[in-house]
Amino acid sequence: MKIGIYPGSFDPITNGHLDVIRRSAAVFDKVVVGILINQSKKPMFTLEERVKIVQEVTSQIPNVEVKAFSGLVVEFAREQGASVLIRGLRSNTDFEYELQMAQINHDIDKEIDTLFFATDPRYSYISSSAVKELFMFHQEIGSYVPEYVVQKLKEKETSHE
Repeated sequence: MKIGIYPGSFDPITNGHLDVIRRSAAVFDKVVVGILINQSKKPMFTLEERVKIVQEVTSQIPNVEVKAFSGLVVEFAREQGASVLIRGLRSNTDFEYELQMAQINHDIDKEIDTLFFATDPRYSYISSSAVKELFMFHQEIGSYVPEYVVQKLKEKETSHE
């Protein structure tokens, strides 16, 4: 069974992320969306909320699992029996960073490779950070994230008022 890991913070998951998940699910027998516990970031959604949101928006893709992890992604990949890390590329800036990370990860574990998916041009300018900022300024974000994410962002906003 060929297993791929798609790691990220997914705070929140965007349509660009979903595009990469769908496309990678067509390539791999199983895709594990690994939601990173990143101590250096202050996420909008808790880890539990992010896991639930990603599970909900990927529920129609049968070979996708969602799991939280901390530590090195190569260690998480080993635990999951995966040999490939999945990364989306929006720009040449992404490529430079992701290439460096791929080389480091491969140096740590020679059995782990990275597969890059070029982002669909419709999503090349979308980022979770931009979505959060637009939402904070009451801008329409429905074309950038699934409707379920819009609902969760509105709930989060209402609970902080």
